[in-house]
Parts: sequence; structure tokens; C-alpha cells
Amino acid sequence: MKKLIDLLPKGKNTQFWNGVRQALPIVLGYIPVGFAYGVLAQKNGLGMFNAVAMSVIVFAGSSQLIGAGLFGAAVSPFTLIFTTFVVNLRHLLMSAALAPKLKGWKKWQIALFGYELTDETFALHTMRMARRAPPKIETFAVNITAQSSWVVGSLLGYLAGGQLTDIRPIGLDFALPAMFIALLVPQIVKPVYLMMALLAAGLSVTLYLLGFSQSHVIVATMVAATIGVGVEQWMKNSPS
Repeated sequence: MKKLIDLLPKGKNTQFWNGVRQALPIVLGYIPVGFAYGVLAQKNGLGMFNAVAMSVIVFAGSSQLIGAGLFGAAVSPFTLIFTTFVVNLRHLLMSAALAPKLKGWKKWQIALFGYELTDETFALHTMRMARRAPPKIETFAVNITAQSSWVVGSLLGYLAGGQLTDIRPIGLDFALPAMFIALLVPQIVKPVYLMMALLAAGLSVTLYLLGFSQSHVIVATMVAATIGVGVEQWMKNSPS
């Protein structure tokens, strides 16, 4: 990774290339997962233009994977659009969390930033904006780099879709969890954060084994976050 980062240009466009370098962990996850989406889109009968256009316009991994599956199942357009809308509702919360950091931005800049916001870039921007407001060029470079890698992965996956009968042996399903782990580790700067991460992981696995196959991650995240906030408040209010 360090050798790859060192190959990127420096100097005149420092802010832009700083953003590109920061997005590289996301790129390493997006290309294989985008590849998997491209294969799925091809298998379910989406045309290449439509499959790649979805990566440009929608740009939401889970929604695209679900959408491709629903398209293959020949569901109604309303069902497809409504399902995608519900899956992406979490973006309202992510946007609201970062909105205070975008004070002074023009409306079109905020709209463009929100358009390219994903779970992974949200995690990265949360770290970047924790103590300061980074340059706009650097921020947009992160988003553009991430989306470009997703589009490239989608196109490559679609082109390869006709040659692959089963993508499971390739292990692409591990790319996204690995990327989230890489984004999570730098955020564990306090013992309470480590506690929250371990609690969320343990609870998520437990709920999954108990049969909560559709909501185990969401429930575990909410419980761990609530407990974490409570612990932090208790630590602040307790006498030293």
C-alpha cells in the first residue's frame, strides 16, 4: 500500500492527490465489490449501458446489488424503486451528521458532496473532519476517486460476466468486510470505542445465529452505539 501511495504525483496539485491517497483503501474494496455487482447485473439481464449508468447515477453498492437481483426477478418498477429508496434512507442520517462540517459551502457543492456520499466515504470523512475542515478539493478528490473505482469495477465485472459461471471461489464477498475493518481500525482511538466495536461484532454474530438474518447488523449497531454514548456520558459526569 505504501509503495502504491508513493507512486502518486505530489507538488502542484497536493490537495487533490492527498484526497486520492486517502481514498485508496476504499478503492481496494470498491473494485472487487463493483466487479461482483457487474457480474450480477450481466447475469440478470441488465444491458451494459444500464448497469454502468446505475453505478454513475445511483452509486450505492447494496442498492445496486439488490436492484440487479430484483430486475432479474422481473419485479415491477415501483417495487424496485421503493426498495432502493428504503435501503438508502440511512444516507439521510449520514448527511445530517456531516452537514455541520460543510458550513460555508455553496448549495451545489453540498449537493455534489451528498450525491457521492457512501457508507465508506462517510466513515473516512468522519475521521477527516473530526478536528478540522479539510480543503474542498481534497474532499471531492476522495469522493471522485471512490466512485471512479466503483464504476471501473462495475464495467470490468460486466465484461467478465459472460465468462464466469460462479464468482464465489474468487472470494469477492470478503472484499467489503475487509475494507470496513481497514476503515474502522484508525477510528478506535479510545478504549470505549474498542468496547463498542467488540460489542457490536459479538452481538451481531449472536443475533445472526439466533435467526435475525436481515437485521442483525442494524440492531447490533444501534445497541452498541447507545451503550457507548451512555458510557461516555457517565465517564464525563463521574468525579475524577
